[in-house]
Amino acid sequence: MSQLSLDAPLGIVPSPPALAEDSPHHRHHHSHRLERASERLLARVAEWLQHEKAKKETRKARKVPARRKSPPSEDSAGAVPGVRPRAYSIDSQDSDVSLDQLQRIIDDSMAALGLSQVPYYSTKHGRRRSKSHGLSLTRTASSDTDYFDGDVVVPSCDGFLDNSKAMSYSGGKSAADDGASISGKKEEKEKKAWLDFRNEIIRLAHTLRLKGWRRVPLDAGETISVQRLSGALTNAVYVVTPPHGLETTSDGKKAPKKVLLRVYGPQAEHLIDRENELSVLRRLARKKIGPRLLGTFTNGRFEQFFNATTLTSLTMRDPDTSKLIAKRMREMHDGIELLEEEKDAGPNVWRNWDRWLDKVEKTIAYCDQRISCGRPATIRRPLDIWKTRGFVCGVEWPRFKAMVEKYRKFVEDYYGGSAKIRDKLVFAHNDTQYGNILRVRPDDQKSPLLQPANEHKQLVVIDFEYAAANARGLEFANHFTEWMYNYHDPIAPYACHPNRYPTPEEQYRFIKSYVEHRPHFPHGGSTPNLTPLATPLATPSGTPGLLCTSSSSSIVDFMLDAREPRGGWNEEDTRRDEAIDANVKELMEEARLWRVANSAMWIAWGIVQAKVPSLEAMPESENGPVQYGAGEEEEEEDEEFDNLGYAQERAMFFWGDCVLMGLIGLDELPKELVENLKLVKY
Repeated sequence: MSQLSLDAPLGIVPSPPALAEDSPHHRHHHSHRLERASERLLARVAEWLQHEKAKKETRKARKVPARRKSPPSEDSAGAVPGVRPRAYSIDSQDSDVSLDQLQRIIDDSMAALGLSQVPYYSTKHGRRRSKSHGLSLTRTASSDTDYFDGDVVVPSCDGFLDNSKAMSYSGGKSAADDGASISGKKEEKEKKAWLDFRNEIIRLAHTLRLKGWRRVPLDAGETISVQRLSGALTNAVYVVTPPHGLETTSDGKKAPKKVLLRVYGPQAEHLIDRENELSVLRRLARKKIGPRLLGTFTNGRFEQFFNATTLTSLTMRDPDTSKLIAKRMREMHDGIELLEEEKDAGPNVWRNWDRWLDKVEKTIAYCDQRISCGRPATIRRPLDIWKTRGFVCGVEWPRFKAMVEKYRKFVEDYYGGSAKIRDKLVFAHNDTQYGNILRVRPDDQKSPLLQPANEHKQLVVIDFEYAAANARGLEFANHFTEWMYNYHDPIAPYACHPNRYPTPEEQYRFIKSYVEHRPHFPHGGSTPNLTPLATPLATPSGTPGLLCTSSSSSIVDFMLDAREPRGGWNEEDTRRDEAIDANVKELMEEARLWRVANSAMWIAWGIVQAKVPSLEAMPESENGPVQYGAGEEEEEEDEEFDNLGYAQERAMFFWGDCVLMGLIGLDELPKELVENLKLVKY
C-alpha cells in the first residue's frame, strides 16, 4: 500500500456522477448503500491490521534475545552463488509507523461515520459481531481532538495496567537511600517490577495516542518519572512526567505533557459504576468543569495534570478558603443540569447503599460472627486489630440495617414523599474532602485567576467517582463531616474527631457564601439549571430554597427615579438580609438531617473496601453465613488504610446522630456503644 493511499480516511468514498433518479427515496437508499459499503471496507481493513499486528508480535516472540559474540561460521556466512540475499522493503521501525498511521486512519474514519466500535461483517453471515476481541481502540480520537459533533470524544482501549507489584517501591532509589535493609535480590526484583510498570504506562500512552507521548520510545521506562500521590483512598494515583529534552519541533510535533494516571483499586468494581462515571466526566467536560479526560483503559484512565497543590485538613478550614469552596460548590450545583432519569432514581446516597448491600452483608456477617464467638483474637498483622474492637457497626448488622431503614422512612416522611425529595435534587460531588480539592498555581502575575472576582476559580474539584443527584443538605453534610478527618495522620488516619466538626458560626459562613454567590457561565451550553432555586424563602414543607437571581435586563434598572425601593434602601437591605439568613438556617438544618444518610453510605463504603484475607479464603455454607476456621493462617499484604477502623469510627458518629434525632434512646443501646458514641449537637 503506497503512502499516497494512506492519506484519506477509509470511510470517505468518492461520490459517483449525479443519477437520473434523483428522488429523495433514491438518495436515501444510495446514501445507506454507501454507508454500508464504507463500514464493510473499514471492517476488512481493521481485521487485516489486527492480523498484521498479531503476526508482528509473534515474530518478536520467536527472536533469540542474545546475540552472537563470535564471528559467523563458514556455514552461516556461506551464500548460494547467483542468488541475491533477501532484502526487506521497509525496516521494522518503518513498519511500525505504517501500521500506526493506518490505525489512525481507521480511528478517524470511525469518528467520521459516528461509529463507537469497529463494525464486523462475517463472510458467511451479514450480522455484526457483538463483542470485539484483543487490544483495540473504541471510538478513538487523538487526545488532540476533544470534541466530535459537539460531544467529547475520549480515546479508550481494553488494556490492563498491573500496579500490584509496584505499589511499595520508591521508584529507583538505592536501599541505602530508602533507609530500608532489604536484600539485593529483592531490591532487583522490585526495581524490575517498577520498570515494567513504567514501560506499560508508555505502551498505554502510545495506544491511546496521548498528545506528544508517541515520541517517547516504548522501552524508555527508565527515562520517565512516575510519582505516586498519597491521600487517594479508592484508587492509586500517579503523576507521570515525560523525559527531559522533548520539546515541540519545528514541524509541529507536540512535546509530551505531564499527565495524571489513575489506577482503580481492587474493590472499586464493587463501589463505582465506571460507565456512569465516564458519562459524568464527559458532561463535566462540556461545562469546562474539572480535569480533562485524556484516555481510558480497563482498570484506569489518564487525566489532565494541573500545576496545583492539594488542600490539607488545616487549609480546608481556613475561613477565606472555606468561602471559596462554597462558591465552587454553588457553581457545580447550578451549572450541571440533572437528567430526568437521574431525578426519577432519587438521591444517589440510597442508590449506593442498595447497590453495595450484598457485598457489605457478606463481609460484615463474617466479622460479626468472628466477634460473637468469644474466641480469643489472633493478631498477626496491624490491621487484625478489628478483631479486638467489637462489632464494626457498633451492634450486630441486622440491628444496624434496621436503623438505616427506619431513618430512611423518617427522611421521606419529613419531606412529604419521594416526589418532594425529587424536586430538591441537584448535581452534587458527594466527596468534597480536602484531597479532592486543588489550588491551582497561576502561571504569572497577570493571570486572570489573581483577580478578586476570579479568586475562587483557583480551586479545582477532582475525583467525580461519586458525583450524582443528591440533596444540597447531603452535600453540605458530607463536606462538614470531612472536617473531622486527617487522612495523613501518622497514627490513626481513619479516626473521626467530632471536636473538629465546623461550629455553627463556621457552617453559617460557608452556607452564606454559597447562597450569596451568583455564578457566571461563559461557555456555550453552560446555562444553569435554576429550577430548584425558584423560591426565595423557605418552602411550605419546611425544606429550604435559595434566593432568586434577579434579572439585570429590565428597563427599571436604568430608571434612576424607580430604583429606590419603597421605604428606602435600609428597609430593602434589611429584608434581603433576613431572607438570606432564613435560607442559610434552613440549609444548615437540612445538612443536619442528611448527616445520618451520609454516614451510612460511607460506613458501607469502608466495609466494601476492607480486605479480610481469612474471609476471602473461606467457602460459604449452604445456609448462607460463612463459617470461620480454615484460611486464617493465610499471609497477605496489609492494606494501607484501616477501612474497618474507618467504618467503625463512622458508625459511632452515625449512632450519635440517631440518638440526637430521637430515633433511638441511649437506654436501648449496648453500654459499650454508648461509651464510644461521637456526638455533635449542632
